[in-house]
Amino acid sequence: MSTLMVQGTSSGAGKTVLVAALCRIFSDMGYRVAPFKSQNMSRYSLTIDDFEIAVAQAVQAAAARCEITPHSNPILLKPLGDYYSHVYLDGHPYKRMHASDYYETFVNTTGLETSLKSLRYLMREYDIVILEGAGSPAEINMTRYDIANMRMAAYAGSPVLLVADIERGGAFASIAGTISLLDEEYRGMIKGLVFNKFRGDVNILRPGFGMLEEITGKRVLGAIPYLDITLPEEDSLGLHTGAPMDKLPDMEAELDDVARAVGDAIGIEAIKGLISC
Repeated sequence: MSTLMVQGTSSGAGKTVLVAALCRIFSDMGYRVAPFKSQNMSRYSLTIDDFEIAVAQAVQAAAARCEITPHSNPILLKPLGDYYSHVYLDGHPYKRMHASDYYETFVNTTGLETSLKSLRYLMREYDIVILEGAGSPAEINMTRYDIANMRMAAYAGSPVLLVADIERGGAFASIAGTISLLDEEYRGMIKGLVFNKFRGDVNILRPGFGMLEEITGKRVLGAIPYLDITLPEEDSLGLHTGAPMDKLPDMEAELDDVARAVGDAIGIEAIKGLISC
């Protein structure tokens, strides 16, 4: 069993799509692969039999060619407004909770226990588990409540790839700043840096890659080009409704294209070496 985690410097950095691409790449290599995101806030879910899972993790499971199971998304939060969410555990409704109750009474007890149970299950059943973080690991005001980023990577013994959206601007600073705000024990878990959504000649970035590597001590694996895709960037497929879906659209060709683009951009052999598979 091996694990790899993708975290981002912000929401929308491209974690979801990168995890889907890596799931497809390692599945193509013949490994039994599964995605995992301990906690996802999304209005968009897929209903299968008697459970619901975030569409993003269902897409990743399709990319991995594995069973779509609540273990890939043990905690689903459906926002209701006014700081309330409908909390789903293991694919089933749990309760309506205010954000303060969620963080103060749930996250580090039932939430953490549920997430770890699912993570351990996937690690037993699959050759490789690709974990996805949530938001940014450097939200220092929320570190003690964060069960989706570095704490989960530590439990899994997982190397971490940190991805930044270069299209937004400030990507070099966001990477360096994210790393600087992490506890020292967590900084060491970051094994590679990835730029996402780059338009243009990647050679323009290479001097900056060298400087960033010198500043952070972390290796830049490459820059993924901007891809015109319909796969979920964060929590949706670009749908305009919060109603649950009952099936996924056919995405096979697009998943293959995205996996190919990611593999060409960041060097899969280097990543394969990180996870010892």
